[in-house]
Amino acid sequence: MTDARLFDDAGMPALELSGEGARPASVVLEGARARSYGRLHGRGRTWRAVVPLHVSRWGGADLPLPSGRYRLRVEPGEATDADPSAASIAETGLVGLRAALDAGVVTISAPVDPVYRSGEGRAAIERRYATGRREPLENAVFFESFYGRTAGCNPLAIDRELARVAPGVTRYWSVVDLSVEVPDGAIAVVEGSPDWWRARGVARLLVVNDWLRRRFVRRRGQRVLQTWHGTPLKRLALYRPGFDPRRALAVVRESRRWNVLLAQSPYAARVLSKAYAFLGRPVWVEGYPRDDALQHDDGRETRRRLGIHPEERVLLYAPTWRDDRERIVDFVDPSALARAADAVVLVRGHTRTLQPGADLHGPRVIDVTGYPDTSRLLAAADALVTDYSSVMFDFAVTGKPLYFLVPDLERYRGEMRGFFFDLLDLAPGPVVRTQHELERALIDVDPSIFAERYARWKTLFVPRDDGRAAERVVARILDQGFVDRG
Repeated sequence: MTDARLFDDAGMPALELSGEGARPASVVLEGARARSYGRLHGRGRTWRAVVPLHVSRWGGADLPLPSGRYRLRVEPGEATDADPSAASIAETGLVGLRAALDAGVVTISAPVDPVYRSGEGRAAIERRYATGRREPLENAVFFESFYGRTAGCNPLAIDRELARVAPGVTRYWSVVDLSVEVPDGAIAVVEGSPDWWRARGVARLLVVNDWLRRRFVRRRGQRVLQTWHGTPLKRLALYRPGFDPRRALAVVRESRRWNVLLAQSPYAARVLSKAYAFLGRPVWVEGYPRDDALQHDDGRETRRRLGIHPEERVLLYAPTWRDDRERIVDFVDPSALARAADAVVLVRGHTRTLQPGADLHGPRVIDVTGYPDTSRLLAAADALVTDYSSVMFDFAVTGKPLYFLVPDLERYRGEMRGFFFDLLDLAPGPVVRTQHELERALIDVDPSIFAERYARWKTLFVPRDDGRAAERVVARILDQGFVDRG
């Protein structure tokens, strides 16, 4: 029989298991995107294992485990009666998370009081902050990237520049839980908590890269900068196939919440303005702040964090998400690709596949779907393999080879989403349909034959990505009085 308890271990959450007899060989807590190894004690009649409910990933800060379900695996030693399925603990709030153990499964959730997670409690707090009396606005910015799943993309680059030139501005970051590492000096606020509602209600400026949610009502004096999260190839918003009046109404309502839209290029400005009915309103065509790093970063630090030798060849496989599935597409066997290309393969799923998916494993394969900053991965890669993802435009800043693996091109283009332009006509690299064709292209195709197309691609889609986009965007934020320098 095994006993278990959840406790605060010197300011960090942990799970303690104990039992009689020989201690187990190992105790591991395994989740889809993270795992934690227990510290074992005792060699006599009893044993004890302390399993941290926190982890340092990618060389970053030691933070609580991401929300989700974790299987508690106890490997027996010489002889043990350890049976984690017999242990059960009701949900308990700990430092930085809430946790419950039942039948060998630990469920981790964000540190939000359960009253605010229920339908009635959530509705009450929404009404309170959306329509009730609120505090005066603060000289603060509320940042959110991909609904709080990460602190990255354009909002991160803007945060870093704003912190440099206006350190007196308070910076709040919306996060799904405290496993999301926020920039130095910023304040993490967990989505749905009273602190989150308050921060979103008092910040003079909101910088977001996707839709605002949960009954956001812009207050007098508040501004919203919508950075979006990529130049679109695939049709979106009002241009998605099939007319849906509810979707159209939602698009128009959403774009009316924005004051300014950031676009990577004149092309992106035209497409996004029309797709979101943002015509006649301010669009800043300044390049993408997230791509500034690609002008200055040689990728060595990211390779070091990932355990990759500086001289290794690195391929980044980064497909977009699909409307008809939750997880990353299975068009590539990354281990086979690593062998064929004699390279380390980094697998980067879209943020929409982060929570429902699970890390892929294999020789010379590293799943980096949970890595916080895509730009750093682009800098570390020697070549990019994608399909319809907007990283095809960002990666062009590096000048390194691009490959397009599109097994479902006809269905995606003709039935699922559709394109704003013909990828086959403009692609600045080989377009292939199978992994075998991709492997041959990586080995046999000289990238220089695409030099003219590559140059045209950069002129069309990244003409302002010169390493100073964040500087220009923050200068406009301050010049227009969205926040004060402090």
